Amino acid sequence: MISIVAERYNIHPQTLRLYEREGLLRPARTIGNTRLYGPDELRQLEMILRLTRDLGVNLAGVEVILNLVRNLRRDDLDLEDMLRLIRQEVLDKRAGVENRTTALVKRTPMLFQFVKRRA
Repeated sequence: MISIVAERYNIHPQTLRLYEREGLLRPARTIGNTRLYGPDELRQLEMILRLTRDLGVNLAGVEVILNLVRNLRRDDLDLEDMLRLIRQEVLDKRAGVENRTTALVKRTPMLFQFVKRRA
């Protein structure tokens, strides 16, 4: 439950709710809508806390890193592919693209938008 996890990891319950709202954690729910954190969610939380507390990564960076870890596990990528994915994730995040496979419109880079407006 949220209060037990918050106490165990020395964080406020609102922090856990924020992580859920941002899509970083997805705890299971009971019929009464109580959050339940299993071993997978706790490992994910530990990674989030390590990134934010120890390495100073912001939540946007945490999201990018978690997506990359998921892709690496799923696709068993080599270094070159991993670097390409990292670059694409960062560029997508900057451009506001949430899901590349379902994005209907690909935004133009900010530099080109600025140049077009000035002309």
